[in-house]
Amino acid sequence: MSSQLYRTERSYVKRTYVTRAYVNRSLAAAIALLCLPLAAQESDSEQESSWGLGLGVVSSQKAYTDMDSETRVIPFISYENEYIEVLGPNLKYKLPSFELNDSNKFNFNLVGEYDFSDNDPDETPILNGMEERDGGFWVGAQVEWQNEFVNVSLELLTEAAGDSDGSIFNLGFERTWHIGERYMLTPRVVLSRVDKNYVDYYYGVRADEVRIGRPFYQGEAGLNTEVGLRGIYRIDQKQMIMLDLAVTSLATEIKDSPLVDSSTESRVMLGYIYRF
Repeated sequence: MSSQLYRTERSYVKRTYVTRAYVNRSLAAAIALLCLPLAAQESDSEQESSWGLGLGVVSSQKAYTDMDSETRVIPFISYENEYIEVLGPNLKYKLPSFELNDSNKFNFNLVGEYDFSDNDPDETPILNGMEERDGGFWVGAQVEWQNEFVNVSLELLTEAAGDSDGSIFNLGFERTWHIGERYMLTPRVVLSRVDKNYVDYYYGVRADEVRIGRPFYQGEAGLNTEVGLRGIYRIDQKQMIMLDLAVTSLATEIKDSPLVDSSTESRVMLGYIYRF
């Protein structure tokens, strides 16, 4: 019984873009999170193809000075088979896994994702007169260690479109508890090291962007820490509702930016999923 429960639990350790980044990538994060439960119905080996539709509402608060919270409605589609996984703008190619025993397994993946978190200077006063920063396309590799105690993921991503030329290294920890037959709770902690190019692109101020109250700033590498909690309610075998909460403590190198007036960013996401 405990072995069966463990196999069900570890099937929820699908890649989430919360582990890749923090709140200013809330759109990609929400889509991936909403798709997590779809995989719980499949076997760990030779799973058949499956697809689903969903609708989510995401409210996020970035750290930029005087920036209002943003709320988006996100319709999405997902598809998964034995080799690939498509979650909205996110793509994963599954490499061969390595299983030590029933309670220890290592998964290896190649990943790609589009980041929608562009910064529009027309919508944020502190960014007025600055060049728009685009989200970009990110590619990389991921390793997941699934075990009985806490699931661990390592992920390295680099921006491939040539916008920021940045890179991100993520170390994530999460554990799922089943409450009865319909509820699950999954707390997580994610450490994200963002490099100099990333911080400078999104939080730096270039020489030609300097004005009163916005001095020149060149970013350096830093470490962000996210704490989150995901709750899932299973209506039936095909329908689920999920609530996800996250707060990210920003690196000192980001908090020191003249564009920022908060040490944290936050996100709330509510979603509905239907699996065909």
